Amino acid sequence: MKNKLNLAVIFGGQSGEHEISLKSSSQVINALNKEKYNIIPIAITKGGNWLIGEKGKQYMEENLPLAQQEGGVTLEQSQRLVGKTEKSLTNFVEGDLGEYKIDLVLPIVHGPYVEDGKLQGMLDMLGLPYVFSGTLASALAMNKYKTKLIAKKAGLVIAKDMVVGKKYKIEKIVKKLNLPAVVKPVELGSSVGISIAKTEEELKNSIDKALELGDEVLLEQFIKGRELTVAVMGNKSPKALPVTEIIPKISGFYDYKAKYQDGGSEHVCPAQISDDIYKKVQRYAVKVFKAIGCRDLARADFIFSENDGKLYFLEINTIPGMTATSLAPESAKAAGMEFSDFLDKLISGAIKRK
Repeated sequence: MKNKLNLAVIFGGQSGEHEISLKSSSQVINALNKEKYNIIPIAITKGGNWLIGEKGKQYMEENLPLAQQEGGVTLEQSQRLVGKTEKSLTNFVEGDLGEYKIDLVLPIVHGPYVEDGKLQGMLDMLGLPYVFSGTLASALAMNKYKTKLIAKKAGLVIAKDMVVGKKYKIEKIVKKLNLPAVVKPVELGSSVGISIAKTEEELKNSIDKALELGDEVLLEQFIKGRELTVAVMGNKSPKALPVTEIIPKISGFYDYKAKYQDGGSEHVCPAQISDDIYKKVQRYAVKVFKAIGCRDLARADFIFSENDGKLYFLEINTIPGMTATSLAPESAKAAGMEFSDFLDKLISGAIKRK
């Protein structure tokens, strides 16, 4: 028992990506080598409560069947197991629970409060090492607009954009970006709240809907082209994995439905593109990975324009989807790593950094 690593897997969270986190973490836990790791499940409910150990395991068992659709886990259901005598994370950090003192944290959570650096800052203060990027890189990558500023400074091409809040003028937006335009919440992932507006009425409705999910909305010039993504692994000398082309099947772009519904999209890995573009995508992904200050693993997304032949950077994800069929694990498999080996490599990289 003592030779095993006590690995805390955190999942759930308070964002709109709660259900995605449950699905990812469930597959991660199933794939982890039980001869190497003592797994301590930690569920964060939609109300922000932490359920650690047996209650975390029970939370997963009760709510995973409800997580097959966006919003499937209600707030009421999410809080069902919350009591008044829960052990805190500090109990595990300080070793109050004996052999289950946490050695390393593997956060499989997406969206605000976790992917934006807040969790990482808390873990740093507790002295708990963790997999994936640190506080600053997580916060920067979560903000799509600030990420693009850094990417542009690093030499990558980005589409015209602007950020608006609750007071905006449609005429000003259309004058700068034209239509169609892409509407995105500034700090959400999994394509939650993203839409393509083709008319001024659609633009207004899309912005208002996105503002329900955050205080700011990123608006981008629509670039028609091929959607490419590449995961980058490592720390001091990060390496790009094989490039994947994403071909949506049920939507006009890679939205929430195309990502998570069966048959919603096709992933072609390695992407069938010219060697020149293939190498450029990998090179640019490593460039932005380093510029943001990412660690262990991140996935960068691009559009290869049909009109001008340019490669446009979109965003970088510091905790990408982690089901066996998610883009980063699929890319790792194309590079010769099975899912459990891929997880081992991420964990060993974090331990070496520790």
